[in-house]
Amino acid sequence: MTRAVLSLGSNLGDRLGFLRSVVDGLGAHLAAVSSVYETAPWGVEDQPDFLNAVCVVDDPARDEWAWLRTGQAFERAAERVRERRWGPRTLDVDIVTVEGVRSADPALLLPHPGTPDRASVLVPWLEIEPEAELPGHGPVAALLAARPEADLASVRRTTLTLR
Repeated sequence: MTRAVLSLGSNLGDRLGFLRSVVDGLGAHLAAVSSVYETAPWGVEDQPDFLNAVCVVDDPARDEWAWLRTGQAFERAAERVRERRWGPRTLDVDIVTVEGVRSADPALLLPHPGTPDRASVLVPWLEIEPEAELPGHGPVAALLAARPEADLASVRRTTLTLR
């Protein structure tokens, strides 16, 4: 259990700085990172737009629970406050998938159950892994093609970079 896909998002404070803190913190374990995208909020719409990116990471010493703890540590460092589900946040690090792992544990559902419906994850993931597959759901390209046009239009590539 070495390879994972992480989704990053921020819509409060220094959005780009929070995303960069994750990329910098992953260091040598970062295998790939997407461009930065600006996206409309999902779930709760009366909040600022998000900056989003996707990372592929690899570390033979980490299992799915270690990746979860890593993501939570980045969120704590960004002083994330959880006031309402899908509400605004300084940093959100979701574990999208961990190679070879399925989990029905409520603390860590894998693959992440929201992924097939979120262009904000599918678009940047497809950018860095054109042949990516979401376990149990199929090719990411097919999932993205099935999304409504409005979803795709809400994901805008920026000129911002994380490296």
